[in-house]
Amino acid sequence: MNKVPDHNTDRLIGVGIYTPADVTRLLRIPSGKVVRWLRGHFANGRWYEPLWRPQIDIGDGRIYLGFRDLMEMRTADAFMTAGVSAIMIRRAIEEARKIVTDERPLSTALFKTDGRSIFLEIAEQDKDPKLLDLFKRQFVFKRIIEASLKGVEFEGAVPARWWPLSKEKKILVDPARSFGKPIEAESRVPTATLAAAAKAEGGIDQASKLWLVPAAAVRRAVDFEDGLRAA
Repeated sequence: MNKVPDHNTDRLIGVGIYTPADVTRLLRIPSGKVVRWLRGHFANGRWYEPLWRPQIDIGDGRIYLGFRDLMEMRTADAFMTAGVSAIMIRRAIEEARKIVTDERPLSTALFKTDGRSIFLEIAEQDKDPKLLDLFKRQFVFKRIIEASLKGVEFEGAVPARWWPLSKEKKILVDPARSFGKPIEAESRVPTATLAAAAKAEGGIDQASKLWLVPAAAVRRAVDFEDGLRAA
């Protein structure tokens, strides 16, 4: 992850910070799409507004995401993969904000229950038969939203942390720890740090001794990081 200037770090505690490249590693969404969705872009002579304003602006002109942005991006991408246009998603976000009263409503627990009716209303207004059919089938919406929020733990209606593999795999993304970098949950050490130590020190056992953590923790971190590179 890119280094953030020291004078900006205090206000990032509990928020997390991710570059578009980090989003690509964690969510498999091309970084170019991340930038277009959050910065806005021209296409065919038309300007498309950003889907939402990122949580973080450190004043260097680059796009950074907070943890809430990461979860919102994950849900938005799930709908786009299902055939929903960015234009409709933007409209759904605008409508959902009025109901959910959250700047990033797609990733909230309330959208999980109310989101289908929002999309259905917009599809009816546009008289879009394909999307009307999609959102009339409740199980389809449920499948999309539950897949996009899989592994997410909430505090109230708001996403608080994410287990990208499963809780049993013990890899955690938590904005309150290590600025949101993936960590090995038992040792609380960033997975990238443990994996790099295993490579530099000549193996898992050596890294385990260096960091005073169980070898199993290093193995989980190495497997996770290897999985990110292989995807």
